[in-house]
Amino acid sequence: RHGAPILAIVRDPLPKLSGRLARIREEVLHGIGFQVIRGLPVGRWPLRRAAAAFWLIGLHLGEAVSQNGKGHVLGHVRDLGLDYARPETRGYQTSARLPYHTDESDLACLLCLRTARVGGLSSLVSSVTLWNEMVRRRPDLADALCRPMARTRWGEVPEGRKPWADVPVFVPWRGNVVTTYVRSAVEKARAMPGPPEPSALQTEAMDMLDALAADPALHLDMALKEGDVQIVSNHRILHSRTAYEDWEDPERKRHMLRLWLACADGPDLPPLMTEEYQEATASGRPNGIRVPGVPLSAPLSAN
Repeated sequence: RHGAPILAIVRDPLPKLSGRLARIREEVLHGIGFQVIRGLPVGRWPLRRAAAAFWLIGLHLGEAVSQNGKGHVLGHVRDLGLDYARPETRGYQTSARLPYHTDESDLACLLCLRTARVGGLSSLVSSVTLWNEMVRRRPDLADALCRPMARTRWGEVPEGRKPWADVPVFVPWRGNVVTTYVRSAVEKARAMPGPPEPSALQTEAMDMLDALAADPALHLDMALKEGDVQIVSNHRILHSRTAYEDWEDPERKRHMLRLWLACADGPDLPPLMTEEYQEATASGRPNGIRVPGVPLSAPLSAN
């Protein structure tokens, strides 16, 4: 609907796209774990129209969940000039390199509005491949990553929870392995009072995991272009971004829109994903980052 708030947009039929989006969704959730849609004419669209189109695509893939303590279901990946070393700063607010990690949802989606002057390459690696390689080469280190480690909640604390979560990287579960990994959150938890530090073996294991993910033989690099939509399963894929140098002109600066999506028919997950790590949606899926009393919103500017 022309001019309607983003949150008021409903899942209208898309006769020319519904079948394709259903196939893409199936491939991401239960197949290879990622897909890219190319060619949205974002250069001709105002920001609101691009956001509305992206939101409608998201509605055909899943349910949008909050990405931060502000309740943002439509996120903006843009350098705000913040220091990534600070405990409260999230990587998407900076131009720094983002090491391989997962997000707190079934799917993570990006729409590229503008690219950086230099850098900002997206990289994907199969978490199942990483697990298999660690089990083959160093089963003791694979086992170490099956034990909980504290990771900060970035000050975005759900009701009744600690400021950190105790979560393993790998959880063997019903014939599969579920992965959730944000090393920066583990490292920032070290500076907090209260949580136990990772063991020496766990630190060595994370070093090995990072080295494997960085192996060009194992990961896939891609340069997202204006109008590209990247859709990634957080349960099957770790994603990364290289550091970037931006344009001086604010109107040209790198800008991605982001959705975190919950999928009722997503892969079977261990209970800790919605009991210790985060909340659950009505359908029992990972609910992103929810803070008590904060309503959901879909801002059209980065803040």
